[in-house]
Amino acid sequence: MKLTFIGADHEVTGSCHYLEVGKTKILVDCGMEQGNNPYQNAELPVGYNEIDYVLLTHAHIDHAGMLPWIYARGFRGRIITTYATADLCGIMLIDSAHIQEMEAEWKNRKAKRAGRIQVEPLYTTEDAQGVLGLFEGVAYDQMFRVNENLTLRFTDVGHLLGSASIEVWASEGENVRKIVFSGDIGNKNKPLIRNPQYIDQADYVVMETTYGNRRHKQGVDHIPQLASIIQETLDKGGNVVIPAFAVGRTQELLYMIRRIKEEEMVTGHPNFDVYVDSPLAVEATHVFKMNMRECYDEETKALVEKGINPIDFPGLKLSITSEESKNINFDPTPKVIISASGMCDAGRIRHHLKHNLWRKECCVVFAGYQADGTLGRLLVDGAREVKIFGEEINVQARIVQLEGISGHADRDGLLTWLLAFKEKPSYVFTVHGDEENCTAFTSMLTDQLGYEARAPYSGSQFDLIRGCWIKLTEAVPVDRQTAARRKATGIYTRLVEAGQQLMDVIHRNQEGANKDLLRFTEEIQALCEKWDR
Repeated sequence: MKLTFIGADHEVTGSCHYLEVGKTKILVDCGMEQGNNPYQNAELPVGYNEIDYVLLTHAHIDHAGMLPWIYARGFRGRIITTYATADLCGIMLIDSAHIQEMEAEWKNRKAKRAGRIQVEPLYTTEDAQGVLGLFEGVAYDQMFRVNENLTLRFTDVGHLLGSASIEVWASEGENVRKIVFSGDIGNKNKPLIRNPQYIDQADYVVMETTYGNRRHKQGVDHIPQLASIIQETLDKGGNVVIPAFAVGRTQELLYMIRRIKEEEMVTGHPNFDVYVDSPLAVEATHVFKMNMRECYDEETKALVEKGINPIDFPGLKLSITSEESKNINFDPTPKVIISASGMCDAGRIRHHLKHNLWRKECCVVFAGYQADGTLGRLLVDGAREVKIFGEEINVQARIVQLEGISGHADRDGLLTWLLAFKEKPSYVFTVHGDEENCTAFTSMLTDQLGYEARAPYSGSQFDLIRGCWIKLTEAVPVDRQTAARRKATGIYTRLVEAGQQLMDVIHRNQEGANKDLLRFTEEIQALCEKWDR
């Protein structure tokens, strides 16, 4: 009986753990690495066709995004997760596959012109559809035996609709060990979904440390704050533009705006329009509605019992097509626009920023973390001019960041979750945190609280019966060539390169005939309308 650490070790994304119990081979999560991860991941010690089960904590791509990839390499086992997570994966993995296919198509067009070898997408829509057929949904809080080696229970951890900590009772002969995989531990008092539910016993705990060295700002009531922003902006005749992640944050915002409307916190603008402009967000909103009764908190369930949809209200408009998206800014009526992506690095939100950033009467509200290098981060940091679609935009709109909104527990929330165990686990493995956060949190556990704890690097193995390390690996930094390849193959980086190439073509056609330039212009505009989603 052994546990091998594969992904999100001293890193935040790409979660993956390999558990071997008797003859049963299990993955807990199978996530995609996103952003710049400094370390190399170890190879799985067995073939993907040998994996019997994947236990999935939640639907975010950094936990579920490689499932189609392992399906393409022979995995045909069972994927066990909550019903809501299975529903969300049904839209998110298809969306991810579309991105992989577009990425490969772009690269191959460039490679063909240069005479280079064609590449395959990381995975295809067919792979995503295939792996979705392996999903099996389960209810929260139900203990069930999978086979002679494995008994499971999924406990709501309050991070995302359907998110769970997974309790695993592993049996090998007469030896039984209980391992708890925390998943991503949620922040308290979030709209819609429950607070994290606690677990009281484990032999071993594998827990995330995303904010292991940080405290969130406390005591902020975001609903009156958002109402005040909407009131002031609509009074000026402007639009409130909110970049938001399509799954989770968008639905939380809808809940808050429903409250604002119900309690008449905004006056003088009866039934002001609220646009959700993201096809993925619209689909995710439908999934939230389908899973109300099992996943919502008590306050929200009470609304449902009264026949009130907690994320629907008069004036809500869902935008699907590019034409619908474009028409939003042609309507001069002041409104609220919620659009993806949450960091403004791609998607329809850039179209709305282009039309509203230069207007003093408008306001852009950030309701989530903005990573370095993104357009969202530039705006939050006070940039007075930004470039969108090759055009310099003067930033005149008010920029506001709602502090304290996070899907992850902070250091105190992580400690609260861990201290809920009635007895200290034999060992705590800290994962899913960058070098600073996982190291600081682990040091606090060992030095101040007396836990046996370690933040292992990828490839480390632990004997769960004997309670000792089989192998402790050192960090293997990503070499320069690999880092350069990762950077060069980043989806958004390649998109920027394509835009630069387009500008080069435009400059070379400066002396072209007017009719040719007009046709070229119309083709570019059609392309922008197609992809400006």
